[in-house]
Amino acid sequence: MALSLPITELKGVGEELAKKLAVLGVKTVGDLITNFPRRYEDYSNVIPVRELHPGIVTLEATISQVTGRYVRRGMHITEAIATDETGSVRLVWFNQPYRAGAIKPSQAYYVAGEFALRRGRFSITNPSVELVGDFPVNTARIIPIYRETKGLKSFQIRKLVREAADIVKDMPEHLPQWLLDEQKLDDYTTAALEMHFPSGPEMLAKAQRRLGFEEVFQLTLAALLNKYELYKDKSIAIPFKEKLAKDFVAKLPFKLTDAQRKAVWKIYQDIDRTQPMNRLLEGDVGSGKTVVAAMASLMAIEQNYQVALMAPTEILARQHADTLYKLLDNVGYGGHVGLLIGSLKPKAKSLMHKKIKSGDVRLIVGTHALISERVDMHKLGLVIIDEQHRFGVQQRKKLQAKAGHMPHVLHMSATPIPRSIALTLYGELDISILEQMPPGRRQIKTKICSPNSRAQLYAQIDKELERGRQMFVVCPLITDSEISVGLSVEEVYERLSKKDFKHRHVGLLHGKMKSAEKEEVVRKFLDCKYDILVSTTVIEVGVDIPNATIMLVEGAERFGLAQIHQLRGRVGRGEHQSYAFLMLSDSRAPSQRLRALENTTDGFKLAELDLQLRGPGAIYGTMQHGALDLRVAKLTDTKLIATARNAAQMFIEKREKIAKYPHLAEKVSALRAITNLN
Repeated sequence: MALSLPITELKGVGEELAKKLAVLGVKTVGDLITNFPRRYEDYSNVIPVRELHPGIVTLEATISQVTGRYVRRGMHITEAIATDETGSVRLVWFNQPYRAGAIKPSQAYYVAGEFALRRGRFSITNPSVELVGDFPVNTARIIPIYRETKGLKSFQIRKLVREAADIVKDMPEHLPQWLLDEQKLDDYTTAALEMHFPSGPEMLAKAQRRLGFEEVFQLTLAALLNKYELYKDKSIAIPFKEKLAKDFVAKLPFKLTDAQRKAVWKIYQDIDRTQPMNRLLEGDVGSGKTVVAAMASLMAIEQNYQVALMAPTEILARQHADTLYKLLDNVGYGGHVGLLIGSLKPKAKSLMHKKIKSGDVRLIVGTHALISERVDMHKLGLVIIDEQHRFGVQQRKKLQAKAGHMPHVLHMSATPIPRSIALTLYGELDISILEQMPPGRRQIKTKICSPNSRAQLYAQIDKELERGRQMFVVCPLITDSEISVGLSVEEVYERLSKKDFKHRHVGLLHGKMKSAEKEEVVRKFLDCKYDILVSTTVIEVGVDIPNATIMLVEGAERFGLAQIHQLRGRVGRGEHQSYAFLMLSDSRAPSQRLRALENTTDGFKLAELDLQLRGPGAIYGTMQHGALDLRVAKLTDTKLIATARNAAQMFIEKREKIAKYPHLAEKVSALRAITNLN
C-alpha cells in the first residue's frame, strides 16, 4: 500500500516539489524507491584532520568561527573552522548564506567535500555537513548521486528516499524463491534499499547484481513468451527453388558476399516451413540488405504469393521500389513490383488497390498506406519491415492481419547493435548479420576538424560542389540555446545560405517540419535542386542520394559513435569518393571516441566501443527505446545476461504460473507489448 501513496504524502513534498519530481518520473513513493542512483561518490572513509590529503575527504569534527560576508558582484562567502583532536581545517561555502545560521556550536558533525589548495590556502570547499548520527544521509558513507532537474538536487532526493525507506519496510518480492536461492540473490527490499544507501561496496555490488539480473530476466522472459506463442501459429510454406535462386544470382551485376549468401539460405530454410519466420536481418549501411530482401521476395512472388515491404518514409519506399524493380526485372519479375504511398493521386491509388486485390502486383512497397483498410491483399506470404523499430506494435499487427494467417516476417535494420544487446533486445527473433561489405565499395574518408580550419575546409568543399557533387550538413539542435550558439540548423542554414555558400542552393530540414514538407525538401535534394542540405539527424536512416559525397557534422562531440556512423552512411552511395568531416565545437583535442571514427568504418566495432565508453543509452538513443528501461543492468556484463536468460528459460520449463507474481506479470506483459513483433 505504501508504494502506491502519492509522493505528496511524504513530509516536505508540496505541489512545487511534486512537479519537479514528476519531471524525473517520480509521482508515487514506489516511483521514488525505484528511481535508482546514476552513480555514487565514496565518502565512507572518515579520517582525522592530520591525515587530510588533496581529494574527496570526510571528517568528524566540531565547527566554530562561522562568519558570512558579501564580496564583489553579490558573491556571498561563508567561512568556518572544523576541529577534531588532531587539528583544524578551513571550510568555505560560496553563495550559501544559510550555513551560518544552521550550524550548531559544540555539536559533532560529519564534514565531506573536496580538500584542495585554492589561492595559496588549503581548505574544504562547499562541503556537505550533517550531525553525527546512526544513519548519515549526505556524508560518511557511499553517497548516491541521482538524475537531477532544475531546482532539484541529489541531496534533496536523498532526504526524501530516507523518509520513504522508513515507510516502506517490506516490499513485495518479484521473483520466485527457488530462483533467489539458486542464484544467491538478495530479497527485493534489501537490494532496493541498499541501492540508495549502501552499507558498503560489497553490499552495493550484490544489490546491483540482484536488480540487474531481474531486469534482464524480465526482458528475456517477455521475448521467450512471444517466441513460444509464435510457434503455435501456422504460416504458408514457400518451397525453395534452386534454379530460380541461381538464375537471379547469375544475372546480378555484382557478386554476393558470403554473409549475404548465408542470410539468404537461412531465410529460404525459414519460409520453406509452416512455422512463421521471424528473422532480423541486421547489416551496416551499404552491406546489401536490399538484395537479400529481393531474393526472399522472388521466391514468394514466383509462386503467386504476395510480399509487402513497409518502409518508414515515402522517400525510402520509392527508393526500395526502384531498386527492387531493377533487381527483379533481370529475371522477368519487375512488372510485379508496385508502390503504394499516401501522396499518390486518387486515380493512381485506386488502380494500385485493384492490382493488389487481383494479385497482378505481388511485391507491394509502401508506407503506412499498406495497412489502410482499403488495401485487400490477394495472398500475402511474406512481410518485410525496414527499420522495424520505427513502427508501433499495432501497425505491424494490422499489416500481418491482412494475410488472414501469420505470414513470414523479415525485419531489416541498418543500426549496428552489439550482439549482447541484440540477443537481449530481440530474444524472440532469429538474427542474421551482414558483417561484410560488398567488394569494390569505396571507403568514406573521415577527418576531425577544428573550427579554426573552417575557411580552408569550406574552400575544399566548394571545389567538390563545383564538380556537381552535393553536401549534407547535420546539426545537433533545431534552435540555438544560450549554452550552444551556432550549432542549430536555423543558425547554420542562415550562415551558409547568406554568407559562406550564398552562391549555392541551400535547403533546410528538421523534425518539426510537416511530413509533406520534409518529403518535398528531400525530393528536391535528390533531384539536385539543392547543393547543400542543412538538417538534424532526421536524415540518419534510409535517405539514398548517390550524388551526395560530403557529410559535415557540426558539434560532432555531441553525437554517439553509432549515430555519426549512421550519418556518415548517407554519403558514399555512388561512384565518387566521399568524405565525412567531423567539426568540433571548440579547439580542444578530440576524444578517443571521435578518433575511432577516423580509423574504422566498421559499424559493429564502433557500436561495441560506444557501449563500452558511453553505456547502452548511446545505442538505445538510435533506436525505439524509452520503452526498454534498463536502469541497473550493464549490457557489457555478458555473464549476468547469460545467467538471466537461462533462468528465464528455466522459468518456462518449470511451467511456472506468472500470475503468482503480480509485479513480474505486469512488467513482462508491458515488455511483451514493446518487443512483440507479431
